[in-house]
Amino acid sequence: MLSLQSASAARWLAQVDTDLETVLIDHAHCEKKAAGVAMNMLFSYVDHTSLARAMTEIVSEELEHFNLVLDLLDRRGIRFRKLEPSSYGPRLHELIRRDEPGRAIDRLLVAGLIEARSCERFSLLGEHVTDPELRDFYRGLFESEARHHATYVRLAADFAPEAVVRSRLHELAAAEATIIEQGDPLPRMHS
Repeated sequence: MLSLQSASAARWLAQVDTDLETVLIDHAHCEKKAAGVAMNMLFSYVDHTSLARAMTEIVSEELEHFNLVLDLLDRRGIRFRKLEPSSYGPRLHELIRRDEPGRAIDRLLVAGLIEARSCERFSLLGEHVTDPELRDFYRGLFESEARHHATYVRLAADFAPEAVVRSRLHELAAAEATIIEQGDPLPRMHS
């Protein structure tokens, strides 16, 4: 369902255990970035009505999630602040082809893979953390992240035949698995 080719390593949960506060702050940044990605897609492909409508919904949901994470931080007395991002996103974005329609396909599929990894990580957090509020919070986000993943993959098929899109998704998912396996020393949602 999620198009991922690997599961998160126990190393990541150890990072969460070591610095949950930073992971929560990074989660807020991830929601903000996800809204920005969807907004950029809306501006880039405004002539694709189905994409435009889907992106407006995703932007709205991601900003709602951003506010939910900010509220969570506030309740816990955690100051939202700038963080150095992990290398995960930039490394995935390096894989995006430059020419259209390959660029549109790859942008959508990379966004979909990031949503899929977030979905998987939220599921892990929902099972791993002992704090009841956090468990419920992360379990509650799972469905929308899965829906965003499916939306991005479905929309990529507006730019090429589904077999072409699925083949490219498989290639990008293999690269994503390598990137996530290599990890990042920073405790982040996608480290």
